Amino acid sequence: MASKHDPEPPAGRPAHPLARKPAPGRTGRRAPRPLPPGEQFFTPGATGLRRAVELKSAAPLVFLFQLPRWVLPVGMVVLLLAGLAVPDWRGAIAVLPVLAFVLWLAYLSWPSLRPGGRLLRIALGTFLTLLALDRFGLF
Repeated sequence: MASKHDPEPPAGRPAHPLARKPAPGRTGRRAPRPLPPGEQFFTPGATGLRRAVELKSAAPLVFLFQLPRWVLPVGMVVLLLAGLAVPDWRGAIAVLPVLAFVLWLAYLSWPSLRPGGRLLRIALGTFLTLLALDRFGLF
């Protein structure tokens, strides 16, 4: 039986290229972080829009996962602070990428969330939308 941290997939299912262990003796660039262990990358039985969004999101998610861990949170905090500090349209422009990122991740994680998690994502999306609208001068 494979251990919890073993990146090899169960028999019959090939591993994602980034989830495989690097070849021994590989030199040069730093090896990419392996993907976190999990059963499936996509929602089982998804069709239509959800399947299309998940397929299009796979590459950006892997890219974001390969970045240093501090880059994304620091970037989002900087944009959010700029949106809170600048009271005109420039603040709204700074909030829009944060709003888009939060809504994108909320959509992708929605099927696996409990009601509390869904409520928090709705509240955060609502707050960011109202902040952007306020900065655009619509309130």
